[in-house]
Amino acid sequence: MGMDEFELELLLDHYKDPRNFGHLNDPDVVREEGNPSCGDQIRMEFKLRGDVIEDVRFTGKGCAISQAAASMLTEELKGKPLAEVRGWGKREMLDILGIEVNPMRLKCALLALKVTKGALFGETDWPNGDEAELAS
Repeated sequence: MGMDEFELELLLDHYKDPRNFGHLNDPDVVREEGNPSCGDQIRMEFKLRGDVIEDVRFTGKGCAISQAAASMLTEELKGKPLAEVRGWGKREMLDILGIEVNPMRLKCALLALKVTKGALFGETDWPNGDEAELAS
């Protein structure tokens, strides 16, 4: 199995058996957003310990890319300092996914990060800027 096939299998595994799917008891921060262009929806709940993400859960519906990305992102977020996560953008999210994403599916891949940055930092823009930048 080639590297691309391995990464695709990993993505499908996260879609079929999402990690950290569900709700937290008494979360510190909650945010839900959708992707109006395709209907994907993700809700993320965070438990913080000082300036560190202690725990995170997500729920949602949508395509394999958006749901697998949320699952993969939650695994990466646990134990991370907020200062580190604040600097994450499109490149970091695509590195977490490990596959090439065409411009039509980029918002699907970035939705979980958008929800995370909105919840934790009040950011409302898509990670790394506007539509033109998302397509690059």
